[in-house]
Amino acid sequence: QVRLVESGGGLVQPGGSLRLSCATSGSIFSIYVMGWYRQAPGKQRELVASSTTGGNTNVADSVKGRFTISTDIAKNTVYLQMNSLKPEDTAVYYCNIKAFGANYWGQGTQVTVSS
Repeated sequence: QVRLVESGGGLVQPGGSLRLSCATSGSIFSIYVMGWYRQAPGKQRELVASSTTGGNTNVADSVKGRFTISTDIAKNTVYLQMNSLKPEDTAVYYCNIKAFGANYWGQGTQVTVSS
């Protein structure tokens, strides 16, 4: 059974940094995209950043220049480095892996940006 487990969330002051990690267990075959989404209270889940196994990345305009996605394909692990955090970045962050015939989600990790 495949599981995605996020870690690294927490409370941080505006301007601070956090690094999210998403570890996987179980066998995942034919991965083609690994990424991060977030969902703030009362809002729809939105894409934050994604990376294809071919090395192409897609980053939301709202976090461009502040957030960086990276992956370790050999370990099926994906990271999100978040710098210069703003209160509007507060949300539950979800790891997502898309593979042939499957779409996996983690349980989410809370990120709160507040002074």
